[in-house]
This record gives sequence, structure tokens and C-alpha cells, in this order.
Amino acid sequence: MSDDESGSGATRPRRTGRRPGNTDTRTAILEAARTRFASAGFANTSVRAVAADAEVDPALVHHYFGTKQQLFAAVVALPVDPELTLRTIDAAPVEQLGETLVRAVVTVWDSPAGPGVVAMVRSMLAGEPNLVRSFLLEVVLERVRARIATDADDGRARMALVAAQMMGVLITRKVIELEPIASMPLASVVAAVGPSVQRYLTGDIDPDRARRVRTGR
Repeated sequence: MSDDESGSGATRPRRTGRRPGNTDTRTAILEAARTRFASAGFANTSVRAVAADAEVDPALVHHYFGTKQQLFAAVVALPVDPELTLRTIDAAPVEQLGETLVRAVVTVWDSPAGPGVVAMVRSMLAGEPNLVRSFLLEVVLERVRARIATDADDGRARMALVAAQMMGVLITRKVIELEPIASMPLASVVAAVGPSVQRYLTGDIDPDRARRVRTGR
């Protein structure tokens, strides 16, 4: 029997076409998605692009992970479905967005899933800050921005201020556990932080404009 017949000296043919569905495929999709999300952001990443990078059919991405948002949640190891929190925020009137956002987000942090969320944020801050930025501005806050944006103000500066405020609360409450914020009741956190977040969302954040209004110039 020849080497070719026995297989001992045969050269394995190069794989062509799409990767078949298996556990390695799921890992390949996650790795491709992590790279895409970190470099291009959430909004500029498509399921089709992730599939192409992972050399799989786009249908397999949906099969394993569902929507693009669910794929992102898997990439960052988010222990909760962000859609549930986002729906609560979506349902709030614009004038109550600040307190609703604070209540909804802090409720997740204080839940049994909270330690997983904190671990996720710590991990991303240490190694992949681009994912943190994309998660905050393009997943959590983008739908809020779309609601408060106007022709004169796209709301991006407002979202950055909200993100800074909420990250500050997360770090003081859950990471360094600064008292009394660490043990402050949810209602007290909402009452203290909600108005500031609301001002960032719908109030005047331009000091030059405020001065012009006061002076009439």
C-alpha cells in the first residue's frame, strides 16, 4: 500500500468554503466579533462582517448568538440581557429619563448579576477600553441619545456626560465601595444623581449659551 493510500504521507487538502457549525465555530465567531467591536465600535460592526472574519455563514452567527446586541453581550460576558433594562428606559417620559436611567442601571448593579457586571467592566477597562466606550455610548445610551437629539444638538456630548456620571457611581459604589455611596439605598441614589443626569440629558450644558441668555447678548 502506498503512502497516499495509507494516508501516512498524504497532504491534507486546504479547507475551502465556510466553516462548519461546531464548538470551534462559536469560539471563532466570538474572537472575530471581539476584534471587530473593539476596532470599529458597535454601530459600525455588522453581523455579516463578523461572519466573514470568522469564515462562517451569517446564519450561524444568528444561530449561536441571536441579534447583534446579544452577540456584543456575549463578547463582553455581560451576565444580563441589556434589552430588558433598555426597555424600561425606553418607556420613560423624556422629563423622567434621568431618574429612570439611574434607577434601572443601579438596580442591575445591586442585583445578583451585579458582581458579574463589575467584573466585566474591570476586565474591559484593563484590556479593552474601546469595548467599554462602545458598550456605554452605542448600546446602553444610543437609544436615549436618539430621543433627545435635535437639529442643533446631536446629543453626543450629553451622552458622554451621562456615561461619566454613571461610571463614577459604579466605581464609587461597587469597585472602591466608598461610603456612604456604597450602602446608600437605591431611592437615595436616584434622588441624588437623577437630577444631574436629567440636566445632562435635557438641560443647558453650554455655559456660553447660558451666559448669553443671562446678559441678553
